[in-house]
Amino acid sequence: MSLNLYNTLTREVSSFTPIVKGKVGIYLCGATVQAPPHIGHIRSGINFDILRRWLIASGYEVTFIRNVTDIDDKILHNAINEQIPWWALAQKYERVFASAYAELNVMPPTYEPRATGHITQMVELISLLIKRGKAYALSNGDVYLDVRSLESYLTLSGQKLDDLQSTADGEESLKKNPQDFALWKSAKPGEPSWPTPWGNGRPGWHIECSAMSTKYLGETFDIHGGGMDLIFPHHENEIAQSCGATGKEFARYWIHNGFVQINQEKMSKSLGNFFLIRDVLKQFDPEVIRFFMLKAQ
Repeated sequence: MSLNLYNTLTREVSSFTPIVKGKVGIYLCGATVQAPPHIGHIRSGINFDILRRWLIASGYEVTFIRNVTDIDDKILHNAINEQIPWWALAQKYERVFASAYAELNVMPPTYEPRATGHITQMVELISLLIKRGKAYALSNGDVYLDVRSLESYLTLSGQKLDDLQSTADGEESLKKNPQDFALWKSAKPGEPSWPTPWGNGRPGWHIECSAMSTKYLGETFDIHGGGMDLIFPHHENEIAQSCGATGKEFARYWIHNGFVQINQEKMSKSLGNFFLIRDVLKQFDPEVIRFFMLKAQ
């Protein structure tokens, strides 16, 4: 039986063909471990668990990577509110996410890399982008991707560069283009930082997934997944970074699950229309939740 997938990149449904016969590499953007997960956070885990199980049952050897974002603006903010170290907050909620996945019968990934464990790979990737003229470092230690140096930028989301607002993630007056996004952020007082050739600092959001997917799956792999909300900017920027550094195709199939909606609105903590996994599991059996989530394509 063939597997037909809707590829966000091509905007077409096509038959899946792996790069290496009998083997499949999948990278799924995992949790930013800033707070307890609601049911919307777990939908991608359930959806891609089904895809993975189908591939295994079909005889494929599957390498499944799901990362953990354990350094992020929201993690730093919430750690201050909870009055604990940022790393303690990240570890606390990483365990909560892991427990939720397990209760919902989501298979553990082949590897589950953390962002902070791959700073070296990020620095190497950023250095390569600078060397190839695709990125530039400012005197204050910030490093940006030059989006106008990449002809293929925005092919995933189909947007026009001049229609985009500024990224607003650094010194706007010093950037080459308002839409350039941060690969590396210079150190701020009280924040964690790591040494680099450009000075102490911490990674931007997008660079971690380019670095980790390449490490575990190679420069080109089969399937990259996540929620629809990640198409732009996260996945678009991943493609820019990765292709800019290697000059090669990044992921062949881009697969995105839809949102869990409440009254036709995306479930979101900012809207307050969410249900935490721990509360839902008190009322419904995990298999019932899985079936409910999989009723939609």
